[in-house]
Amino acid sequence: MDRRTFISVFAGGLVTAHSVAESQPAAKIHRVGILLGGTGEEAAPLLRALADGLSDLGYVDGRNLMFEGRYAGVRMERLPDLAAELVRLRVDVIVTGSNPYVAAAQRATATIPIVIVASADPVGAGFVASLARPGGNITGLTVDASPEMFAKNLGLLREPGDELCQQTEVLRQADREAGGFAELEATARRLNVALDVVDIRSVDELAGAFATMTGKRVGAVIIAGPVFYLRRQQVADLALKHRLPAIHVLKEYAQAGQLMTYGPNLVDLYRRAASYVAKILSGVKPAELPVAQPAKFDLVINLKTAKALGLTIPQSVLLRADEVIQ
Repeated sequence: MDRRTFISVFAGGLVTAHSVAESQPAAKIHRVGILLGGTGEEAAPLLRALADGLSDLGYVDGRNLMFEGRYAGVRMERLPDLAAELVRLRVDVIVTGSNPYVAAAQRATATIPIVIVASADPVGAGFVASLARPGGNITGLTVDASPEMFAKNLGLLREPGDELCQQTEVLRQADREAGGFAELEATARRLNVALDVVDIRSVDELAGAFATMTGKRVGAVIIAGPVFYLRRQQVADLALKHRLPAIHVLKEYAQAGQLMTYGPNLVDLYRRAASYVAKILSGVKPAELPVAQPAKFDLVINLKTAKALGLTIPQSVLLRADEVIQ
C-alpha cells in the first residue's frame, strides 16, 4: 500500500468511526425526584444510603442518574408546590418519606412512579390497595413492622419501673391516624396503664402540649407522628425540661436526647428503597412491586438522659440494646 492510499484509507476510517460514534445514543440520565422535609443537609445521611444502594445496582449519581431534591423545611404547606415542581421537571420517579409527603406526591401525579420509604399504614392512608398488590403508581417500604410496634414501646417504658408509666401520654399529630393505636390501647388496659392522648396540629403547639402533660402528672410520653421528626431535638429538650421519659420508634429521637427508641432503622429503609427505584428505572411498574416492611430494628437507650431523669435502666435491657448513648 503506497503512502497516498494509506492516508486515504486512514482518513476514511476516521470518518466512519466518527459517524458511528455520532449515531450511538448518549447514555440516558435518569432523574430521581426527592420530596422530603427539613433541608438537603439534614436529609444527607438518608440520601447517601439511597445513593449507595443505587450505585451498587449500577445507577451512579453524575453518570447515568441525577437527583432533583425538593425540601419543605418545617413548612408542610409548601409540599403541594414542591411536588408539582417535580412533576413539571418530568422526573422518572419520586422518592418520598412519611405520609404527608406521600399524600402531596400522590395528589400531584397519578402517572409518575412514587417510591415511599417510611409510610405508616399505606393501605389505611389510601396510598396502595394492599401491601401485596399496590395497584397504582405507588410502592416502596412501610415503617410499620407490625401493629404491635407502639405496644412494644409501652412495654419498654415499664422496664425502669412499673410506676413510670402508670399514666402515659401519647403526643400525636392531630391530622394523622396513628398506626397501631388500637393495639397500644389494648396493651395499656392489659398493663393497667392510664393512657391519654394530646393531639397537636402544628409544631408551634409543642411547648404548650408538654406543659399540659406536666399538669396531668404524666409518667411518660410516647411520640407518634411524622411532624415531630424535624423537631425531634426540640421534643427531646422539652421532655427533659419537663422530666418526662419519652420514647419513639426511630433511633434518631434517642440520638437527639429522648430516653429510648425501638423500631425500624430509617437509613436501612432508604438503602432498601434503592432496589425499588432501580427496578422502576428498568421498566418494572410500581403496581407489580409489593410494599415491603422493615427488616432491621434498633433498640437505642440514651443513658445520659436516663441519669438526668434519675432513672435506672435494668442491665437486662442495656444488654439487648443496639446502641447505648453515654
